[in-house]
Amino acid sequence: MELNVLKDMFIQEYGEGEVEVYFSPGRVNLIGEHIDYNGGYVFPGALTIGIYGMVREREDNIIRLRSKNASGEIIVNLQEDIRYDEKDDWGNYPKGVIKKIKELGYNVNGLDILFYSNLPDGAGLSSSAAIEVLTAYILLHKNKGEDVDRVEIAKMCQEVENKFVGVNCGIMDQFAVALGRENNAILLDCASLYYEYVPFDLKDASLVIMNTNKRRELSESKYNERRAECDKALEIIRTHREVENLCQADVKDLDYIEDEVIKKRARHAITENIRVKDAVRVLREGDIEAFSKLLIESHKSLKDDYEVTGLHLDTIVEEALKVKGCLGARMTGAGFGGCAIAVVKNEVVDEFIKEVSKNYKEKTGIEAAFYVSKIGDGVKYMGRC
Repeated sequence: MELNVLKDMFIQEYGEGEVEVYFSPGRVNLIGEHIDYNGGYVFPGALTIGIYGMVREREDNIIRLRSKNASGEIIVNLQEDIRYDEKDDWGNYPKGVIKKIKELGYNVNGLDILFYSNLPDGAGLSSSAAIEVLTAYILLHKNKGEDVDRVEIAKMCQEVENKFVGVNCGIMDQFAVALGRENNAILLDCASLYYEYVPFDLKDASLVIMNTNKRRELSESKYNERRAECDKALEIIRTHREVENLCQADVKDLDYIEDEVIKKRARHAITENIRVKDAVRVLREGDIEAFSKLLIESHKSLKDDYEVTGLHLDTIVEEALKVKGCLGARMTGAGFGGCAIAVVKNEVVDEFIKEVSKNYKEKTGIEAAFYVSKIGDGVKYMGRC
């Protein structure tokens, strides 16, 4: 997006003057779903859509937060205790980050910050991690310039979401947003935070993000239920042999689990972790068809073993796979709505979108949205204008 367009947005809200602009991407997880909290490998990439932050310094100890995507203004007094407040809604994410960075001893001055997002709302492309990482990067960039530890930003923002906002998420989203690299996915071991970049080249195919436009409604209770089931599986396996986390277990360890539901949850975690490693290997070999087949297997596991897909995600994936030239598809993100991804041959992308859109609407009554996406950079400073 053009800097002058973003500056004009800021001037409408906060008046004339020089503005600094930052950008933080959404993320898509290519494969490796619901295993970040089980110590497994994930394979996300940063998107080229996300959240912009337009910033101007103030002379006092007040940070004013506004968003072009929501009404109202959140006022943070830096001389007072910063607390979670339900009525501040989205503003609690940047508020928690401001509080954390102050606690770490960094210099935080008064600012006017205007956010603008071109991420689809409620689609599961990680707008919460994007705004957390964006706020952290703005404040740390003002202290340290480009010499910012991006791994530390990811860890700090995960802690904010866990402790200040109260969502028990893993670190994948914040990590991908902070450390994204253009045309590369990130192989990340969530247990150790070891990571490496893997070139993401689909050759004559494109990555299509399919937004079901069914707001993601993974209630905290369902999320916590899945985590508890995985913890139970780990507890059972540990009575037979030593493993640090569920993703270190083998498929044969499932024989120790009698409860069918617990067994299914564990089977997803163990096999999904294997699929991530296979996906990296076949991508490095340039085998896009093998990579695409792994996406299909991942969706099947998320549907049958982990049970987090639901009607809308299953329908859009099924309709995608019917189109000739679609090599593979699966849900991405937490599930129960939100987005799916598909690998589609370039020459049929337009036809694919038209066909899936029509059939999905016929079956669900909802209009889907489609984005042909590239893998982009992580959070960055865009300049002064």
